[in-house]
Amino acid sequence: MSNRTKLRSGPRGSAAPVARAPAGRRLLLLLALAFALGALLAGPIGAVTAGDDPSSADPVAQLRAEEARRDVAQIVDLTAQARQVQQSLVPVLDGLATAVPVGAAAGPLAAPAAVTGWQAVTGKAVDGFADPPSAGTGVNIARSGLTAAVRALDLAVDTYAAALAAPAAGRPALLELAGRQRDIAVATWSTAATQLDVLNIDAGHGHAHVFLPAAPGQGALTADGAPEGR
Repeated sequence: MSNRTKLRSGPRGSAAPVARAPAGRRLLLLLALAFALGALLAGPIGAVTAGDDPSSADPVAQLRAEEARRDVAQIVDLTAQARQVQQSLVPVLDGLATAVPVGAAAGPLAAPAAVTGWQAVTGKAVDGFADPPSAGTGVNIARSGLTAAVRALDLAVDTYAAALAAPAAGRPALLELAGRQRDIAVATWSTAATQLDVLNIDAGHGHAHVFLPAAPGQGALTADGAPEGR
């Protein structure tokens, strides 16, 4: 009897050889089975581990998270910038309040040297908002409002300087125009400051009241009574 066969009884009692699979073929079958089992197990395991890997998260969600972190940092920077500009503009507004009072006739003319100083302050404020960084919609609205406000105030100061240089007959109209431009600047700033306050609250920083001094009749929003930073 051959070493490679084994006898068994056939249907009629005859002996029929049954061949064994070659060793190499058996190895291939085992490898194929192992590969199939591995593929079945890899799916659930991969799904579980993918949930723990930040790199495999939804790219849209990742982008939104990055934008949110960026905006939180920009809210802090914009608030600090707004406070600095606010403080620098208060003397200019005080001077204009005397020269062109809200809802009243023009006061005594300001000295040309004082007006030149106002122009330097407002021009610097305009330059500070000239190159805004990329940000989300809420931050852009606040920054754009502050930018528009300082430009309007800068224009008001230039108009007042033109009134000083104009003939006496044409001066009242220019002074009145300077006052209106100043009022628009204060009202615009107040809207932007309100938006900035909301952004700080939403970011968890509490209230940030960065408003310019306003008088009745200027149409400006004013700070609420909530404590700063709460």
